[in-house]
Amino acid sequence: MPRIRFRNDVSPDSFWTRITGQKWSKYHYFVFVHTFMSYAMLHATRKTLSTVKPSLIHTWTSNTTTPDGPIFPTQQAAAEFLGILDTGFLIAYAIGLYICGILGDNYNPRRLLAFGMMASSICVLCFGYLTETFHVYSPLIYSFLWILNGFIQSVGWPVEVSIMGNWFGHNARGAVMGAWSSCASVGNIIGTLIASYTLFLGYQYSFLIACSLLFIYSFLVFFQLPSAPWEVSSENLPGQMEEEQEEDQDEPTERPPPIGFLKAWLLPGVIAYSLAYACLKLVNYGFFFWLPFYLHAGLHWPESYADSLSTWYDVGGILAAVLAGAFSDHMRSRTPVVFIMLLMATVSLYIYAHSPESYNWNAFLLLVAGFFIGGPANMISSSITADLGKCEQLRGNAEALSTVTGIIDGTGSVGAALGQWFIPSVQHWFGWDAVFYGFIVMILCTALCLCPVLYKEHKDRRQHRSEEVDALLNSDSDENASDDIQEVRRRPTNSNV
Repeated sequence: MPRIRFRNDVSPDSFWTRITGQKWSKYHYFVFVHTFMSYAMLHATRKTLSTVKPSLIHTWTSNTTTPDGPIFPTQQAAAEFLGILDTGFLIAYAIGLYICGILGDNYNPRRLLAFGMMASSICVLCFGYLTETFHVYSPLIYSFLWILNGFIQSVGWPVEVSIMGNWFGHNARGAVMGAWSSCASVGNIIGTLIASYTLFLGYQYSFLIACSLLFIYSFLVFFQLPSAPWEVSSENLPGQMEEEQEEDQDEPTERPPPIGFLKAWLLPGVIAYSLAYACLKLVNYGFFFWLPFYLHAGLHWPESYADSLSTWYDVGGILAAVLAGAFSDHMRSRTPVVFIMLLMATVSLYIYAHSPESYNWNAFLLLVAGFFIGGPANMISSSITADLGKCEQLRGNAEALSTVTGIIDGTGSVGAALGQWFIPSVQHWFGWDAVFYGFIVMILCTALCLCPVLYKEHKDRRQHRSEEVDALLNSDSDENASDDIQEVRRRPTNSNV
C-alpha cells in the first residue's frame, strides 16, 4: 500500500508567503494589525465630524444654542464655517506632515505614534463631547481644537508607512501595502457606523466613543509595536526567500542616518507624485468631508441613511487598493496602473453626477467611483511612497521613508485644504453638478502630473532594451569570431607556400 507523504513546508503562513514573497513572523502580524487599526481609529475620529455635520448645523442655528441666540444666523453660514474647519484641519495637517515626517526619521516611531493617538483623542473629546455637554458654543474654541487635532494627527501616516516599509520588502509592497492602505477607508466606515448607531442619543456620543477607542488602542501600540526588524532579535525572525535576499542584501541591519528634507524632494519621482497627489487628494477628501452632506442635503435622504450609503465609496477604495496593489507587483512600474485608473475615474465621476435618486444605483456608482478614485489615492500614499523612500539611491545609506511620506502626503493635504475652502461656495452658487465637474478637472490634472514620470519610465525601458540587444549582439559576434578562429586552426596548411 503506497504511503501518503505530506509536505513539510505547509504552514499557516504559507499562504501569505506565496502572496507576499516573504515569510511572516509574529512581529509581521503585530506590525500589520497594529498599524492598520491605529490609523483606522485615527481616521474614525476624523470622519465623525463629517457624518454629524447636519446635526451640528441644526445645533448651531437653533435659537436655544446660547442665551443670545444661535451662533450662526443661517444654515449656509454654519456650512461655510464647517468648510473653514475642514480647511484649517487640512492646513495644520499638511504642515504637521512635513514636520512629523522628519521627526519619524530621527526619533522612535512607536513612541511618536502612541503620543499622537493619545493627544488626538483628548482633542476630539473636548471638541465634540465636552463642548456639547457643558454647552460651550464658541467658533474660536471649535477652530482651535479642530486645527490642533489636525496638526497632532499628522504624526500617524508618515510614521506608520515608515514602519510598514521597514518590515515588508519591495516585492510585497503592492499586495501588502495595498491591503494595508485600506485602513483609512476602514476607519471611515467605523466612524460612519459609530455615528449612524449613536446619533439618536446625541452627536456628542459619536465623538465620545470614537475618541475612547483611539485612546485605548494607543496603549497597544506603545507596548506591542516594533518599529523595525533591527529592534527585534534576528533569532525571532524567519529566513527570507532567496530572491528577496538577493534583492535586499544591501538592506541595513541597524537604523541608517536620516536624509535631509531638501534632498528628499530631489529623489526621483517625489515632486511629480507630490503634485499629482495634491490634485487627487482634493477629490478624495471632497468625498470624505462632503459626501454624507450631499446625500442628505442634495438628495434629501435622512442623515443616518446618508451616512450608511456613503460607506460604499470607501468599500470601492478598499477593493481597488488590494487588487491594484497586488497587480502592480507583477509590473515594472506602478505608474501605468494608476494612470489608467485615473482615466476611468473621470468617466465614473461624470456618470455619478447624473445618477438617479435610487439607493441601489447610488451604492453601485459610489462603489465604482471609490474604486477608481480611492484606489489610486491609496496606492500613491502607501506602496508608491514606500518605493520612492526606499529607492536604489538610498538603499542602506539613509533613512528617508518617513520624510518622503510626509512630503507627498503633506503636499496632498495642501491641495485638499484648498478644495474644502471652495467646495461650499461652489455648491452654493453653482450647484452640486459644478462640484463634480470640478472633481473631473482635478482628476485630469492628476493624470497630467504623472505624464513626465510615464515618459521617463518609457524612455528608461527603451534604453534598457537597447542595451540588452547590444549586449546580445556583442556576445553573438564574439562567438562567431571564436568560431572563425577555430575553423582556421582546423584547416590544413599548404607546405608549398
